[in-house]
Amino acid sequence: MRQSRQRSRRIVCSVGFLATLLLCFVRPAQATPPLPGNTVGLIFDLQAFIDGEIATGLRRVVVPPGRYRVEPTNGVHLRLHDIENVEIIADDVEMICTQTTRAVDIEGCRGLTLRGLSIDYDPLPFTQGRIVGLSADKSVHEIEILEGYPPADTAFDFKYQVFRGSDLELRGVDYYDLDVEAVSSKRLQVRKTALGPIALEQVGDIVAIGSRNARGSELSHAVYSKDCEDLHLDKITVFASNCFAFLEINCHGVTYERCRVKKRDAGGDPWQRDLPRLRSANADAFHSKRASAGPRIIECYAHYMGDDCVNICGDYHLVTSSKDTKLRVLAKQGMDIVEGDLVELASFNGVSLPDARVVSIQELGALTPGDRSLVQSFNLHQSFKNHEGGSLTKVFELTLDRAVTLAIGSLVSARGRQGQGFLVAECDFGHVRSRGILIKASDGEIRDNSLTKCRMESIKVAPEYHWLEAGSSSYVQILRNSVSDCGGVGIAIYDCGWDGEFASGISHRGISIIDNRIVNSPLPNILVTSTSDLIITGNHCLLGGTVISAQDELIRLIQDFKRLEQSILTLHCQEVTMQGNREQ
Repeated sequence: MRQSRQRSRRIVCSVGFLATLLLCFVRPAQATPPLPGNTVGLIFDLQAFIDGEIATGLRRVVVPPGRYRVEPTNGVHLRLHDIENVEIIADDVEMICTQTTRAVDIEGCRGLTLRGLSIDYDPLPFTQGRIVGLSADKSVHEIEILEGYPPADTAFDFKYQVFRGSDLELRGVDYYDLDVEAVSSKRLQVRKTALGPIALEQVGDIVAIGSRNARGSELSHAVYSKDCEDLHLDKITVFASNCFAFLEINCHGVTYERCRVKKRDAGGDPWQRDLPRLRSANADAFHSKRASAGPRIIECYAHYMGDDCVNICGDYHLVTSSKDTKLRVLAKQGMDIVEGDLVELASFNGVSLPDARVVSIQELGALTPGDRSLVQSFNLHQSFKNHEGGSLTKVFELTLDRAVTLAIGSLVSARGRQGQGFLVAECDFGHVRSRGILIKASDGEIRDNSLTKCRMESIKVAPEYHWLEAGSSSYVQILRNSVSDCGGVGIAIYDCGWDGEFASGISHRGISIIDNRIVNSPLPNILVTSTSDLIITGNHCLLGGTVISAQDELIRLIQDFKRLEQSILTLHCQEVTMQGNREQ
């Protein structure tokens, strides 16, 4: 094997003169020293390059095209902090992250544009293998790791997926809480700790599972944005991520334009593998939390993730007592409600009360034994029951502008930090184990999107108590979307409380479902519950789908009403306009 070393020129000059000479004389990277295996890319200190350009006062930074290997510092490969009104152009630039930790960390930025960057990982944050053996009850999977993927001892219990060996499409079942053991570098054993109602996997199927390869800090997500305003991410491509591809927290008006989350096909993968990748990001593609102005997701592409394509939500906090104007609450993860906020009040059974205003807020201290018992009693995700990351450990008293009556276990959320004003438009989403577009915000549009092979709901508008993700929605327009080969309800607007039943009162308001096309998806194609001022017009339903998810709780719940033969189903709704819908 030929080995070569390319030396870069070094130019010593003053800081002012360096800005003029950099693009003309300094080569941005040096050749990677010879390494065993099929290492790809040039070593490049991307952080130093961008920091240096911005330090000279440039408002438009152009990164030289190339495929660069970047080492992380304190768990991050590229930090962009406290930058204002700067455009970073990274067209034809690929950043290969050398550890399975965060690719880009953007915090406290205003008016920042990042364009053109592609992100991949070597080693990957997941591994793939073939099932070569199954126990009689299919509780134990014997897996042989495929050539070109991380070894067995890097695998851990995160986003375990099974694909049919025949066509590499997802099996209709999910598994969690697994015991994962490396038998050798090429052999993995996965043991289910609980048997589900059905086991569809077969010898010869392909699996994907999370993989860790980080030295020191390991931070989640590929592109992470926090406390940013008017951030513009344009033509960013994420080929892999250890969790979400894009996560924003506490942001205002982030735009994702022409961004892509996609698995790398064999023809475009610079690394040789026995079988092409079956996954892009390990979890969600676009996830927004606590946005004071919702994201704009425009002309984006997201397929083959381990979870939802889009999730826009706020935080619910758990009510432990209610008396007159005062609520005692456990904060989900820090308290984002402040004095003067308008808050959503979600009852135990899912029905929303009229919003109230917070007059004052006071931290009361730590949990009581009774609080801990209460948390255990609800159907919360296990991470909340374990109080991971400090969740549900701080107690606050909210004083409202009027007296309310709420049962223990009701929820409260800041209306102004649920992603209001969002837009999801002209996107191409699909091939996921879960939902396409999941919305818990208001005053937004979902329009002109294509959704294919989402195994659960393609478009879902509903809060989720289990995840403490708020809230109920008002004035959302769902227009001209195309849904095909969905495994669950095509378009679903509903609300379920802790009792697991559809809310019998009103939670959503002002929902419009107009001119959508749903093909080859289970009945009902459109489900709406617990909604007032509802418009369902001009939709076209082409019947013939089957439920492919053996664990679809929504389908099970609908079956209780014995009305699955209807293409459009409404329950507990008021002021409904329904006309011009077609089915065939």
